[in-house]
Amino acid sequence: MRCGGIDLGGTKIEARLFDGPETKTLEKRRIATPKTSYADMLEAVVEQINWLRSFDDNLPVGIAVPGVIDPETGESFASNIPSSGHAIGRDLEERVGTPIAVINDCMAFALSEATGGAAEGAQVTMGLILGTGVGGGLCIDGKIPPRHAGLAVEVGHLGISNRALARHDLPLWPCGCGRMGCIENYISGTGLTNLAEWHIGRRLSGEDIAKCDTPDTQKVMEIWADLAGDCLHAIQLILDPDCIVLGGGLSNINGITEILTESLTRQRLGNARLPNIVTARHGDSSGARGAALVATKDNS
Repeated sequence: MRCGGIDLGGTKIEARLFDGPETKTLEKRRIATPKTSYADMLEAVVEQINWLRSFDDNLPVGIAVPGVIDPETGESFASNIPSSGHAIGRDLEERVGTPIAVINDCMAFALSEATGGAAEGAQVTMGLILGTGVGGGLCIDGKIPPRHAGLAVEVGHLGISNRALARHDLPLWPCGCGRMGCIENYISGTGLTNLAEWHIGRRLSGEDIAKCDTPDTQKVMEIWADLAGDCLHAIQLILDPDCIVLGGGLSNINGITEILTESLTRQRLGNARLPNIVTARHGDSSGARGAALVATKDNS
């Protein structure tokens, strides 16, 4: 059975046509995400749905979206697309005439990697996306658990621990959510740049920091790894997953799984057994793939 998945992001809307049991990409199409209005963005999503259904009129289609989706109202809250206050699923159904499965993009990522991905066979999978921001998704026994308010393991907006800040004499930095000291301001790609500006005095990209081999950039990476390990420790204390799958741009840092495993080993509580830390098997396709999997299950 073929299925379609759409990954709605802040810069692009990517549609993928997948095959049956293996859920491998057959075709893909990217267009820019309109940010001028919700109506324009919705029209672009409909365009991608129509493209997918040009292959099969009855194709089940799911869409992965950023932000929080209220399980009762379907309304969305997001900072990087103009969807806040709108029920994307309901509005798409009105436009295309059939239900469209809508899922948080980080949850879609976790589901994809727990289903034929890097976390296959894990009992509790935490998907941790380290990109421009920090996002999290959760699967238990290969299924997305119910959530009261639709919060998608929003670890990026946990507060960074005082002990982590104190180890490096770091200040509290403001977050785009309106609060101070959110974790994503320290361990995302943007956070890595923030650390470089604080330590070196220049805003270097995460890629430049990871590639440069100078005492200053090495120190920045050491601080970043320590702070990221603090985040992993919080995840372990709260969720105790047996597998943490890394996605996003920073997951491409050379040796990232070894770096973060070593950092968590230093910070874990007692001799607690460590989760398996791995990088995503399906990479950039995981969000759309997870959405397609949800659509397939909804139509089975």
